[in-house]
Amino acid sequence: MQIGPHIIDPPLVLAPMAGVTDRAFRNLCRQLGAGLAVSEMTISDARFWKTEKSRTRMDHRDEPGPISVQIAGSDPQLLAQAAQHNVALGAQIIDINMGCPAKKVCKADAGSALMRDEALVERICRAVVSAVPVPVTLKIRTGWSRAARNAPTIARIAEDAGIAALAVHGRARDDHFKGEAEYETIAAIKRGSSIPVIANGDVDTPEKARMVLAATGADGLMIGRAALGRPWIFRDIAQFLATGARPPPPSPQQVGAWLLEHLDALYELYGEAQGVRIARKHIQWYCADHTDAEPFWHSVNRLESTALQRTAVAAFFNAESNVRLQTPCDDEALEIAA
Repeated sequence: MQIGPHIIDPPLVLAPMAGVTDRAFRNLCRQLGAGLAVSEMTISDARFWKTEKSRTRMDHRDEPGPISVQIAGSDPQLLAQAAQHNVALGAQIIDINMGCPAKKVCKADAGSALMRDEALVERICRAVVSAVPVPVTLKIRTGWSRAARNAPTIARIAEDAGIAALAVHGRARDDHFKGEAEYETIAAIKRGSSIPVIANGDVDTPEKARMVLAATGADGLMIGRAALGRPWIFRDIAQFLATGARPPPPSPQQVGAWLLEHLDALYELYGEAQGVRIARKHIQWYCADHTDAEPFWHSVNRLESTALQRTAVAAFFNAESNVRLQTPCDDEALEIAA
């Protein structure tokens, strides 16, 4: 998949998720198979750019390209200025957020609320595209509501305004993340578009990835919640699409090694106190499917130092690895027998 001058290979994209897709997580997902990783959304109001949160979100040191930064807001000129500011900081792709369903964002007439005003969508797209020399992409939903699925119209407006690629979540704004994503609207958008279309929503297994690509004709896939605690999902999907076979599941020891790498990057990015706090949710996601996850989570959640947190994580996954070696699960036994 090509976005401007950038080849996205494999065409698997980490979705922007506030509070999650910081540089530490983006880099790990890229290492484990994502062809592109989009940043957390950055606000277009310049008054907030000097906060610690914004400075961290705009920090792209040692990040592999292409670097994609998502901007959020509702004023075309402010969004254009935000795009210029982020390009100056290293962004190689600018993504406009018209997909976030959060009440706080929509109350500010940003995110998916923008889909109610098609004329404003056009003004925003044209303003941002004309402001920067890098490709501009757009993230949308199928519509503001199930009764008003206007994403195909928005897609035509965006393409005419110079948007280089379009990511579509298969739910309307009022669905939030409830129910199942629908892919018919994404398929309709793809049939009417000449720019890359990226399908998003409920892609959580290699088999589902293949089904969504077939159902939509999309050029790529965007994965969000399914990557939480499982960043190797990109590797699994890429191999399955290329060969028809899944790679062996990672051992607990390998999962622990990836998590420790993730923790070290979080500590470096945020420092000790904040790094420990931010790491807790990731630890919970990584260990959720493992033996004795709940008591471990409750114990590690009380730790306040990076050293203690890291030691506890290493011990948990080493113990889990030993349990697996002593009592292999059915899937592993089948693999050994094969």
